[in-house]
Amino acid sequence: MDAAHKRLRWLTVAVSIVLLGACSTSELAPVPSTPSPPGPPTVAPAEKSTTTSTVPSSVTTMEPLAPLTGLALEWIDVDLGFPILVFSSGSQTYVADKSGLVVSMDTGEIVLDIREKVLDGGERGLLGAAFHPSYADGSLLIVHYSDLVGNTQVSSFAVSENVADPQTERTILAIEQPAGNHNGGMVQFDSAGHLYVGLGDGGGSGDRYGNGQNLSSLLGSIVRLEVSDQAGYSIPPDNPFVGRADVAPEIWLWGLRNPWRFWIDEVTDSVFIGDVGQNQYEEVSIVSMADAGANLGWPITEGLHCFSPSSGCDSSGLTLPVVEVSHADAGSCSITGGIVYRGTAIPELAGTYFFSDYCGGYLRGFDLTNPDRVTDYTSQLGGPVGQVSSFGQGADGELYLATSQGVYRLVPER
Repeated sequence: MDAAHKRLRWLTVAVSIVLLGACSTSELAPVPSTPSPPGPPTVAPAEKSTTTSTVPSSVTTMEPLAPLTGLALEWIDVDLGFPILVFSSGSQTYVADKSGLVVSMDTGEIVLDIREKVLDGGERGLLGAAFHPSYADGSLLIVHYSDLVGNTQVSSFAVSENVADPQTERTILAIEQPAGNHNGGMVQFDSAGHLYVGLGDGGGSGDRYGNGQNLSSLLGSIVRLEVSDQAGYSIPPDNPFVGRADVAPEIWLWGLRNPWRFWIDEVTDSVFIGDVGQNQYEEVSIVSMADAGANLGWPITEGLHCFSPSSGCDSSGLTLPVVEVSHADAGSCSITGGIVYRGTAIPELAGTYFFSDYCGGYLRGFDLTNPDRVTDYTSQLGGPVGQVSSFGQGADGELYLATSQGVYRLVPER
């Protein structure tokens, strides 16, 4: 067992998650020497309130907080067709819509409109956005979208007075996509200003294009780049495969099927990846930022099970997930990877990783100090919350959900 696998084994737990995966009824053999997943996740006490609250998302430290009795969702009035991300820069919070819009959640004003550049349909569209942290006034916006022929486009746009000019677009990364699904989507910066981009395996099913274990292709990986307001990118010199002629030096992690959403948590110096499964299992992996170059296993494994071959696969050297979610669990079909909560409104849940499923619509999480206990908070919210497309963190530090029903902020009930 490799060192990265050993470091992660203490976290191994089974749960239910997914995000845009194909379903099948075939049984897959467990990965050799992998322990059987634990039982179903622990459900939060049913007696907690299920009514929606409008408790503010900020709290004062001058007075002690009343006991936490439950969680609720506070609806945010943002009129968008398909919100896919909540993100922030400085004191501003923004919502990205799959059609090609970025809107200020504070003013309702359109910050970016590239609808005429975006192919919006199925898994294609505007898929991710982030402000470059080195431009402290929020003057450089990075977006990940499907261009009009369906290829991946990662671009920067100059922003002035909270409005981005489409004419200032500079292409950072352009990748031809062989199919309409598995486009990835997430873009996020670390505190040092490196840009991370999630890319799917090229689509189809069963790793049709052979990218999952192909280190010469950027598809099926998370790449790490240095970017600015100029076109193109440079390779960070400490990327794990720099200097290897047979490997694309942009690659930071590989062996992924479709990492729609991941989250870099600076406190633990780790990345949490929700990767979409195929036949039966969704997964969440946790990788230390020090373990760059890790292979997450697709298509050798799907979750904690063998996929190709369907039995007797060699899992040595792979970083297996810490959470596996069966498609038989609560109607799961496609995992929505979430974020680690670091807000102040619910200090009792600081250090909790939250996630959902596009079909299951639940809210689940586990405390990083007790990862063997996965809690289901869905009943506290009054039931499933719809098709959860994404989690995000606002300028207030609080957790937001983008769903087919709209945008919500997670708030406490006390």
